[in-house]
Amino acid sequence: MLLREIAHTRTGDKGNRSIISVIAYDLKDFPAIERAVTAERVRAYYADTVRGDVERYVVPHLGALNFVLHDALGGGVTRSLALDAHGKCLSSAILGMAIE
Repeated sequence: MLLREIAHTRTGDKGNRSIISVIAYDLKDFPAIERAVTAERVRAYYADTVRGDVERYVVPHLGALNFVLHDALGGGVTRSLALDAHGKCLSSAILGMAIE
C-alpha cells in the first residue's frame, strides 16, 4: 500500500532544512507507519534531493513521525534555483512511499 492511504503530512521550511510530519489518519495504523518509515528509508527516498542527515522524532500520542531533512532545500527557499523543491513538494512526495 502507499503511505497516502493511511497518513497525511504537514510541513515547514527553516533555512536549508525541511521539516515533514507524517501523521496517521487512525492511531491503529501508527505502529505500521513507525516500523516502515525510518530515517534511513526517508534519506534513501530523497537521495537525489536531501544532501544532509535525516533525523526522526516519534510523537506516538499524536500518531506522528517528525522528520528534519538537513541540507534539503538547495541553500534555502529564497536562495534555491529549484522551482518548487521545498517542504510542501517534499511532503507530498513521501506519501507515494510504498509500505507493508
